[in-house]
Amino acid sequence: MYLKNLKLWNFRKYGNTNPFDLNQPQLDLNFTKGVNVLVGKNDSGKSAIIDAIKIVLKTHSYDWYKIDQDDFFFDSERLRIEIVFDDLHPEEAKHFTEWLGWIKDSEGKAKCYLRLILDVRRNLANKRIFPSDVKAGIDPVGFQLNAEAREYLKTTYLRPLRDAKSELVPRKNSRLTQILQAHDAFKDKDLDHLLVGLFKDFNDSVEQYFLGKNNEGKDLSKDELKGKELKSDIDRYIKSFYDDSKESAFGVKGNNLKTILEKLELSIKGEINPGLGTLNRLFMATELLHLQKKDWSGLRLGLIEELEAHLHPQAQMQIIEALQKQKKIQLILTTHSPNLGSKIKLENLILCSDNSAFPLGPEYTKLESDEYSFLERFLDTTKANLFFANGVIMVEGWSEEILIPAIAQRLFEQGTISKNLTEAGVSIVNVGNTAFQQYSRIYLRSDASKQINIPVSVVTDVDVRAYKLHIDKDEDGAIVKTYIKEDEVEVQDKSEKKKSVIITKYNDQNVKTFVAENWTLEYALLKSTSLSKLFLDAFKKVHHQVDLDKKEEELGKKLINKGLHKTQIAYEIAANIELNTILPIIEDDASIKYIIDAIKHACND
Repeated sequence: MYLKNLKLWNFRKYGNTNPFDLNQPQLDLNFTKGVNVLVGKNDSGKSAIIDAIKIVLKTHSYDWYKIDQDDFFFDSERLRIEIVFDDLHPEEAKHFTEWLGWIKDSEGKAKCYLRLILDVRRNLANKRIFPSDVKAGIDPVGFQLNAEAREYLKTTYLRPLRDAKSELVPRKNSRLTQILQAHDAFKDKDLDHLLVGLFKDFNDSVEQYFLGKNNEGKDLSKDELKGKELKSDIDRYIKSFYDDSKESAFGVKGNNLKTILEKLELSIKGEINPGLGTLNRLFMATELLHLQKKDWSGLRLGLIEELEAHLHPQAQMQIIEALQKQKKIQLILTTHSPNLGSKIKLENLILCSDNSAFPLGPEYTKLESDEYSFLERFLDTTKANLFFANGVIMVEGWSEEILIPAIAQRLFEQGTISKNLTEAGVSIVNVGNTAFQQYSRIYLRSDASKQINIPVSVVTDVDVRAYKLHIDKDEDGAIVKTYIKEDEVEVQDKSEKKKSVIITKYNDQNVKTFVAENWTLEYALLKSTSLSKLFLDAFKKVHHQVDLDKKEEELGKKLINKGLHKTQIAYEIAANIELNTILPIIEDDASIKYIIDAIKHACND
């Protein structure tokens, strides 16, 4: 079985002030059978989803979870959590026979499902939360689950910033002890376990040492009798404190299996003084033992918050790759790591935003199947920042990626926008070409009524040339290249038509397209009333030989022959914008208005 669906009403962020309606949950989220990874900015509701699940299911670590005042949305008097399990094997279903519901599958065959319900009410006047318990069934109220059934629904949970070191050291009721006791190697065993016998043999050897004997009962050498002398010194005091029949006994206390397990320490063989990263991986491997138990007919679900805790990027990659290969278990993870965001298959991601959660599988987005393959290959760590942003600006090259933050900073300084890109939480995603659709469709929902409320700006060039290359031969047969300016009216007409086609192609839902009016970014900068001088200075500095008296033709030549050092020019302009603190960027500068509007859209200004 696996956790198929979670519904929330008025639980933390997932709520509203409307009258409570069982037909209108504030979150209705489906999960996949394997790995599910919740991504999104801080306070987007990832932890609330994890907490709702573990409050209902409880955990193998015996942590105590209950509903408190902060779990209610605003001033709501009622919250509700529903969890549905699907694909129950007969061996699993037998534990929940009286609570099961039945539906027909795609082939018309009957199959069972299990729905759990936690419905909690409170009195706002006296802040009293009324007692409630988890129930199950197909009706809105359900029937209370018994303790035995609950035991088969416990989940494995790894908290964020887990203290692996303290969990793995020997101590009474340590987490390691709890894990080992639940494993088949030790479960339902005690004095008859082999380990108890081994421990007794060890204690016998310790006792013999303090009596001055070896394992075979022979006397130790004179240099090895210090232990016997120590015992004799203690015994003199004991006899004087009690009577002559009393004496000391050295050993490691362990008269049953539990006390023995409490003395075990787990480590990586050969590792001396391991760091937090190593201990964290070791603890995760141990905790996840619950998911691999043999002859277990209960839930195999793991919840891991901030998988990347204490792990360097390569370790993060290694672990998520290993987890994605696991069979017959389900994992629900949260992460803030672009490294993990780039490594996980897109269809396994759930984007949390604006008090909602959006699975990114094929049945939910407008992505084509081949586009999933494309993104799996090309959505790298840098581009994966888009999963954690308040807004996104997609660009096709380095020049825009370098220049846009500098322009945005100046727009912020002069009050055109309320925040710079960093403060607004906007990520610039350089797709490296014009394949915007493969990236922008991540944000497009097949059900347009459930849009992702993250503004996405697509910034691209119109790519209609203002100059053309004419090749001819002179009297001697040598090739002569002439660069001729195109008719401005015709260029304008072509640009408007192509711009309309591009906008129609990419614009959809919260994805908006912003197209250069003139050929390319560099040509737009040349025409700009705000940045033309900075562009020409950078153009001359990077390309010393250009004749600025023929600036348009010189730029046209470079663009046609692909000889323009765009990145270097962008660096120079960006640096000079930062240095020239009084340089205004005119909001209605027609040539670069597409960039200004793209920034404003992504920043929600």
